[in-house]
Amino acid sequence: MDLREQLAALEHEQWAHWTRYMLDNLTSENITRWRQQIETPYTELSDEEKESDLHWADKVLNLLEHND
Repeated sequence: MDLREQLAALEHEQWAHWTRYMLDNLTSENITRWRQQIETPYTELSDEEKESDLHWADKVLNLLEHND
């Protein structure tokens, strides 16, 4: 698989992970929290929220490092 396809597969994995989580945890409280997170710039997220995004960024970096 070329790098573009690998990145697309990773993006799909991230989307599927989030969608599965959302569907399993769909409460009015979570919807309110998620709407607030959508409007929050990355730099203003809590450390815990940033860690989740960093997890996926690390996966991208790993793909890039192994495709030189």
